[in-house]
Amino acid sequence: MATTKQRLALSIIDFLTTSLTDGTLTEEDRDSIDVATTCISESFKVDPTDSTPKDTQSLLQIYSVYEKLKSKAPGASTTSAPAVPAAPPAPTEAQKAEAESLKSQGNAAMAQKDFSKAISLYSQALALVPGNPIFLSNRAAAYSASKDHTSAKADAEAAVAADPKYTKAWSRLGLARFALGDAKGSMEAYSKGIEHEGNGGSEAMKKGFETAKKRVAELEGEGEDEDEDDEMTDRGAPGMGAGGMPDLSALAGMFGGGGAGGAGGGMPDLSSIMSNPMFASMAQNLMSNPDMMNNLMSNPRIRDMANQFGAGGAGAGAGAGAGGEGGRGAGSGMPDLSSLMSDPSIAEM
Repeated sequence: MATTKQRLALSIIDFLTTSLTDGTLTEEDRDSIDVATTCISESFKVDPTDSTPKDTQSLLQIYSVYEKLKSKAPGASTTSAPAVPAAPPAPTEAQKAEAESLKSQGNAAMAQKDFSKAISLYSQALALVPGNPIFLSNRAAAYSASKDHTSAKADAEAAVAADPKYTKAWSRLGLARFALGDAKGSMEAYSKGIEHEGNGGSEAMKKGFETAKKRVAELEGEGEDEDEDDEMTDRGAPGMGAGGMPDLSALAGMFGGGGAGGAGGGMPDLSSIMSNPMFASMAQNLMSNPDMMNNLMSNPRIRDMANQFGAGGAGAGAGAGAGGEGGRGAGSGMPDLSSLMSDPSIAEM
């Protein structure tokens, strides 16, 4: 015996084939109806030739009765519309009054620096009057005071969206953005506040704008300094070797050129100088602190030494030829190293 679903499938087949004979459909639709009846019969395992018994009502008749009964039902409709969320009811005057009381209590908690209590009270006020820009702005201030700048930013943004002319919300948005490191966004918020205040804005709003603007300029300046530092590293600073290291050849040149086998004109061999522990320590300091080399190169006494070496080179050579060891004396162009090391700028190295 056919199940209820199979009998319903046969009724559908009967409805489709009847629609071809009663003029509801045309012969052009026959192929489509044949495909549909075949699919239904195969899916529900029924024989399309076994139509609904003649002594029973057709599917069309049954549905007609259903529509009549539905139309008589209270609040019934023949067409179903998509459900639309009902708008929240407007707060009553009593709720508004209670919300104002909660806001006042929140302000008192802020004055006592009880920020968590203030946040709770403002939240209760917002539950009664959702979207109130004053309540949102006040809670943003409480969040900022408790260092929750992300929540403060969210509340301030909601407040200015609800009422762009409520300038305190712009000020609190500027503060929250600045605290979160968004100096440019902070400057924009204060600018909007000044615009809505009119007459050039209040002193507090202008001060916030200038602070944010200064920070933006500082950040842009830091970016330029980093670019300059990168360029200096690539090409090497004056007096520096490749990669920013001190150019020891320049130091050697200042001492008269320092050749591998000993300097002319009585100048000591650079290798013998570097074997001195004092000079070795100086060299290590120069290698670890490139700025020290710059200071050394700009020292007037060092420059005078270099001039002495340049002027006394020839005389020192002659003195060495005539007097042997005498070429190493201070009179032959070589300064007194003990005097040199007494210079504070040299001793610091």
